[in-house]
Amino acid sequence: MNRKLAPTGITLRQVQVLATLSLFGERSQVDLSEDLRVEPSTVVRVLDRMERDGWVERHPAPDDRRKKLIRTTDKVKPTWNKIINLGEEVRDLATAGFSEEELETLKSLLGRIQENLDAVEQDDA
Repeated sequence: MNRKLAPTGITLRQVQVLATLSLFGERSQVDLSEDLRVEPSTVVRVLDRMERDGWVERHPAPDDRRKKLIRTTDKVKPTWNKIINLGEEVRDLATAGFSEEELETLKSLLGRIQENLDAVEQDDA
């Protein structure tokens, strides 16, 4: 995916930010950090670059002006469409030769792994 993304000028981490915002809508920097499971300082650096490039905007939260809410700009739409297409290409390459049944089994198994890891993470919290 990184090779496919290189010509677009976007990084995989930026794609993850855009995907999270696409799924959940406007998010705080803290929420993004938790969603992506990375340090807040990492998210700040990624957002700084994305804001510089005009892909996201930071706005004060109405209930807490110290908290910054992140939202995408209209400039993201053409880039997001490219990202979706590239993701589909990579998925097709990665799953070539798998039957539908095998793909369903794989998704189920990976889902169970994620549930196990989430449970451990919650126990550690």
